[in-house]
Amino acid sequence: MLFPISGVEVNPIIPFIVAFFVSFFTSMGGVSGAFLLLPFQMSFLGYTAPSVSGTNQVFNTVAIPSGVYRYIKEGRMLWPLTWAVIIGTLPGVFIGVWVRIEYLPDPKNFKIFVGFVLLYIGWRLLIDVVKSKNKSKNIGSPSRLVSSHVVDVKTSTVKQVKFEYDGEIYKFSPPIIYTLCFLVGIAGGIYGIGGGSIVAPFFVAIIGLPVYTVAGAALMGTFITSLAAVIFFQFLAQFYPDMSVSPDWWLGGLFGAGGILGMYFGARTQKFVPAKIIKGILCICILFVAGKYIFGFFI
Repeated sequence: MLFPISGVEVNPIIPFIVAFFVSFFTSMGGVSGAFLLLPFQMSFLGYTAPSVSGTNQVFNTVAIPSGVYRYIKEGRMLWPLTWAVIIGTLPGVFIGVWVRIEYLPDPKNFKIFVGFVLLYIGWRLLIDVVKSKNKSKNIGSPSRLVSSHVVDVKTSTVKQVKFEYDGEIYKFSPPIIYTLCFLVGIAGGIYGIGGGSIVAPFFVAIIGLPVYTVAGAALMGTFITSLAAVIFFQFLAQFYPDMSVSPDWWLGGLFGAGGILGMYFGARTQKFVPAKIIKGILCICILFVAGKYIFGFFI
């Protein structure tokens, strides 16, 4: 099947299956899987035009709602963190989209940027996996890690949010989240991922929030910012008639169809899977792709 906007010719079942399996595993950690689908489109499908970022955002907008629905239904959506991610990320995404089109249209330059973004994500996950292994020696039964307890917000102010999950109290500062997410939004807008795959490891590894409460907030933030990015890509397309800027809606929708099922079952399965296993799988995949792009740029 030929997708005219992107110029990609591929059997429709391939994008669907790839998106399903990628989303199933990544959604458990609050990541849509777009950060892995972008290298797949660039390296395996040969789709390297700026519009590939917008197409990736289409995948997010189609696939994410099913996963978010499960987290909301099970009471594991941390709403104060969700709104902080959205408010902080949105302005940065618009800047990132413009930078992608104006300054990073060349595939080679874009790949080195992608490589370093993935390297950062993989490094944060690797650190957190190591810390998780050390902590697990003192925790006892693994079943405690997969509790189905809901998120109970105790206090939520502009300066601090405090909540209880699985019998423990956690807290974070919204202003710090706003600042981080603004910078992440710029990178996410350029990369075409919405930013959730960058902030989720940061929330877990640096701020110390449990992955079971971060996942829903990161996915919801990614959905809102991706929707805004898709609209912005489509709007800017009229100013760049000689460049492929407008998203490939059919290809992005096909990826999204696979992602709908993958994220739904991933979110539903998440509470039964130890966090270190989820992050370990992600870490290996991310570092592999990052190394491929970074070394490929210099060789």
